[in-house]
Amino acid sequence: MPILQFKGKTFVQNHHLAVPYHQLIPKPDKSMADKVSLNDNLIIHGDNLLALKSLLPTYAGKVKCIYIDPPYNTGNEGWVYNDKVNGPIIKEWIGQVVGKEGEDLVRHDKWLCMMAPRIKLLRELLRSDGVIFMSIGEEELASLKSLSDEVFGEENFISIVTRIAKTASNKGTYFAPSADFLVVYAKNKVFLPSFQGEVDTSLYKKSDEKGQFRDDVALYQSALDSRPNQRYYIECPDGSMVIPPGNVFPEEKKDAAFVKPKDNNDKVWRWSYQTYQENKNLLVFKETKTSPLLDEDENKAKYNIYTKSYLTERKKSGTQPRNFLTDFINRKSADFLKTIGVKFDYGKPVELVSYLLSICGVESGDIVLDSFAGSGTTAQAVLELNKEDGGNRKFILVEMEDYADTITAERVRRVIKGVPKAKNELVQKGLGGSFSFFELGDAIEMESLLSGEDLPGYEELARYLYYTATGDEFVPDKLDEVSHFIGSNDDYDVFVYYKPDIGYLKTTALTLDEARALREKAGSKPLLVFAPTKYVEQQTLDELKITFCQLPFEIYRMKK
Repeated sequence: MPILQFKGKTFVQNHHLAVPYHQLIPKPDKSMADKVSLNDNLIIHGDNLLALKSLLPTYAGKVKCIYIDPPYNTGNEGWVYNDKVNGPIIKEWIGQVVGKEGEDLVRHDKWLCMMAPRIKLLRELLRSDGVIFMSIGEEELASLKSLSDEVFGEENFISIVTRIAKTASNKGTYFAPSADFLVVYAKNKVFLPSFQGEVDTSLYKKSDEKGQFRDDVALYQSALDSRPNQRYYIECPDGSMVIPPGNVFPEEKKDAAFVKPKDNNDKVWRWSYQTYQENKNLLVFKETKTSPLLDEDENKAKYNIYTKSYLTERKKSGTQPRNFLTDFINRKSADFLKTIGVKFDYGKPVELVSYLLSICGVESGDIVLDSFAGSGTTAQAVLELNKEDGGNRKFILVEMEDYADTITAERVRRVIKGVPKAKNELVQKGLGGSFSFFELGDAIEMESLLSGEDLPGYEELARYLYYTATGDEFVPDKLDEVSHFIGSNDDYDVFVYYKPDIGYLKTTALTLDEARALREKAGSKPLLVFAPTKYVEQQTLDELKITFCQLPFEIYRMKK
């Protein structure tokens, strides 16, 4: 596989590992939830790199589908959306991570430096059968493909889908730009089910006792490659035999007699011999003077053969989506946002995201993530699907720009409540649902905590410690601060002695009585206990099957 090289790569290739976990600060006044919770639909305001890292303790390996619409890096300095890598936020980040060398980076290098650690964290959040769709323009299409090959592996590449974004553009030097692209990867293609598109029901115009069907797809198609078990006679209603054109014929002139093709001049049916034997009842014989088939005497046949396809069965299997989309132009987004009173340029149409969620099989209970949330299109797509089928899909949005509340969250608030002027009937009445709004807080850095400043809350530290120690999902509902219990996995029950209080941390230790009490309450499973210090010998802890982890504060040594 070719290796992607760009200036600054050595500084950012492992940067996602060094990014500290940050606190996620709930904002009840900006939320639409009775109880603000990380288990709710989420809108997070803050740097998406830091936010993605802070989501790992709760959502690593849990997300079914990711859709992102990152900066296209057009260099257009006039857009409301920060579609450039020379914006102040990205320039500051490049300066912090890459340092002095960042001043010499060209626009494409800066874009890759910005995207690389983010895509790596996005991959960690995907579950094994997850999929990511990334919208991009032609400026960074090749770079995104090469970068994604490195992160996801070439073997997990799905497709590059062309989307007609606009039809009235007359800009451009040589061509009027009308399309953008979706770069699609699986977390692991082995586990990703096939995509299923919608079935065009208008094609199923006939019906019988089994339901609606179509019978206009011929059993023989000239473009088919020859296969050993697909050239045979089929008996017609008048007793004659028919077979695709060719030079070799079965020895016996009877139904299902078959012959192996010599080369591609010997044409074949779409069905194998075995499939034909099992599905004869689905054949439709139509008399025609232009049949491409031959009869048993090697003359032009008077029948052509078609297959019945029932709508109910077709809906179960779906259709294979095309890699060329024409129905999701940006104008739809602009028109919709205007009707609900939200001002935002260059948003993606909700129909596009809904379509992507549909073809990849996002079901009730699945999680959808968008870390370049923009106007909040992904949230609306999830809420609409839930409204249509009563499902319980969940969205997570991250937006780093200042409009996270006034545009991103405000759009979601309006479609939840309902907008009578909206053309979308579902939105007119309100989609229902809720979301919790969070701001990105301070980093959870143990070195800074030695001073006793910026102490995180109990739950925030518990999330960080549990995930760091076990690699498993932290479940806030299981936390019990009174008993110090924060969670359990197959290996340990985990406890944390902590309060965001300097006096408590100076005076708290795991004592012998506490250790024995924990062992008595917890049962036989080994215990993992975090505390500022301990007053128990290691031999005793070993006997009690307790692994002690000293909180890296060492505050008990501080001068009073």
